[in-house]
Amino acid sequence: MMILQNRIVLITGGASGIGQACAQTYARQGATVAVVDKDKPALQRLKQQMGAPHIFLEADLNSGPAIEQAIDTILQKYGRLNAIHNNAGVASPSKPLHDTTEEEWELVMNVNVRGIYYTTRYGIAALKASRGCILNTSSMVGEIGQDNHAAYAGSKGAVNALTKAMALDYAADGIRVNAVAPAGVWTPMLRQWSKEQPEPARIIQYLDNIHALGYCPEADEIANVCAFLLSEQARFVTGCIMPVSGGAELGYKHTL
Repeated sequence: MMILQNRIVLITGGASGIGQACAQTYARQGATVAVVDKDKPALQRLKQQMGAPHIFLEADLNSGPAIEQAIDTILQKYGRLNAIHNNAGVASPSKPLHDTTEEEWELVMNVNVRGIYYTTRYGIAALKASRGCILNTSSMVGEIGQDNHAAYAGSKGAVNALTKAMALDYAADGIRVNAVAPAGVWTPMLRQWSKEQPEPARIIQYLDNIHALGYCPEADEIANVCAFLLSEQARFVTGCIMPVSGGAELGYKHTL
């Protein structure tokens, strides 16, 4: 059974990494996917892989008018919108707060937090009409913190708080709002970063060991949980920050 049959799903940052895995998983589960990303070459590559009836829209999440136009395009083409997955995110810089520049701070907050504001502001009427749902990509660091990653951790803490507030605000409209919170995930970005470290093999072992289940997951393992949260199977789940972390947050683990 395809659990997203006949759903129109918008996903931001859907052209690579976790977003790409989600877009492809949603399509396999029966959804028509509208991928919004600012990376035009990545969008074109994904378009060649997925094709119609899905659409691929270039837009910058820092721009309210661009997001409004993207949502208008989706509604004009499909006539409805059933789900918004706010996945786009910026993870850099890796710095404590006092070393973070204003420009770095603003970029992280604009993409990771303001992007949710824009998609909600311009998409909420359509979601009310369809009694749809919203999914936010958070991170375990929004709950447990992380050294030398202040702006990112702060932005994901904001995502968690927004998820709960939005769940309360829109419950009366039948709109569910949830978040997924991975720890490490093997994406092209993480693989490249690992290769650039002085001891790549040690980094790989570290990323495996921080997860209680003993390995760092691929992006499709996150995408499967995302599909569940967008589906009717999760129809009584809202305001949840769902850990998809292999138990990374559970406590001390012997890793020697």
